[in-house]
Amino acid sequence: MFRADYWDDDPMDGVLGSGMLRPGASARRFDEYYRCYPVAMMPGPERENVNHGGKVIMPPSALDRLTRLHITYPMLFELHNGSKERMSHAGVLEFIAEEGKIYLPFWLMQTLLLEPGDLVQIKSTDLPPGHFIKIQPQSTSFLDISDPKAVLENAFRNFSCLTKGDVFTFAYNDQVYEMAVLETKPVNDKQAISVLETDLEVDFAPPVGYEEPQRQSGTSTPRGPGGLLPSGGMLHPHGTMAQSINYAAIAPESTDAAKGAKAVSSNFLVGGHRLNAKKGSKTPTPKASTPVPGATNPQHPPPVRRTNGPQPLRLPPNQLFFGYAIKPVKKRDEKGQPVEDDEKPRFQGSGQTLRGKKKDASGSATPT
Repeated sequence: MFRADYWDDDPMDGVLGSGMLRPGASARRFDEYYRCYPVAMMPGPERENVNHGGKVIMPPSALDRLTRLHITYPMLFELHNGSKERMSHAGVLEFIAEEGKIYLPFWLMQTLLLEPGDLVQIKSTDLPPGHFIKIQPQSTSFLDISDPKAVLENAFRNFSCLTKGDVFTFAYNDQVYEMAVLETKPVNDKQAISVLETDLEVDFAPPVGYEEPQRQSGTSTPRGPGGLLPSGGMLHPHGTMAQSINYAAIAPESTDAAKGAKAVSSNFLVGGHRLNAKKGSKTPTPKASTPVPGATNPQHPPPVRRTNGPQPLRLPPNQLFFGYAIKPVKKRDEKGQPVEDDEKPRFQGSGQTLRGKKKDASGSATPT
């Protein structure tokens, strides 16, 4: 006798697969509750690709439950935090978690406002393949990446789906970057798309904290108080640049600089001492420069710093001065003695031609 509830307890349910689904039967949905924990708390070595990806790790019982249900591949899930009314989507990477536990990436726990040990509801779902996504970097440091397209293509390999409103993370060059999902296409009621085996177009919004460089209107040449800049260059508050740095006093040919350098470099600044001093002279005997045996720590006069030559220009940073006069090097002979250059003008004589000049009015002619 036929019973209507016979197929409900069929032990072969799910073994035959979706292609041999019995007529009139509908696929049931996976719906379970688990205690959630971040991937960093999972036993074993650290797995950075899981912590900065979009896939979760579930217990083996979930795999057994999914195989008995007609779940389409890839396996995508809705993650619900009922107490905070937050929802997101994720894929599954492995089924190696302890029973009753599920491990989530840390950014996903932050998105769902979950704490370690909280209950999270997992439901199986289907998402359309994505065609377009708009993301926004959460820091201007993302602009330092030379090839963001290649970096994102590598980062999306750890994701199965993305949801509008998520702020996911990825690691590159020992630095963690945050990305906010602003828009997804095609538009659907779940506001999420699958990023597996699809051509995804990515658009970027300006990073958080980024300011557009201000462009000056008009010409880029700075203007002086009276209008356009004079032909001499930029105006200085104290006149010309030579006046502002007091070039007349520090130039090599300056009399003030020469006197100061001569006075400092002179070795005869004090009076001398005679060997045959006159009787009654009270001039003290100069101290010997040779150290005396038994004396310690002899006091030597400080060395005199010579400042011959051009005086240095103490200019502010990022400022140059090209005001020194150019003096060519004098020619020297084989013995090293300077040779005086004959500066007499050349080609002052009258030229001679092969043709004779025409006779002038007096009848004289210049011979060839």
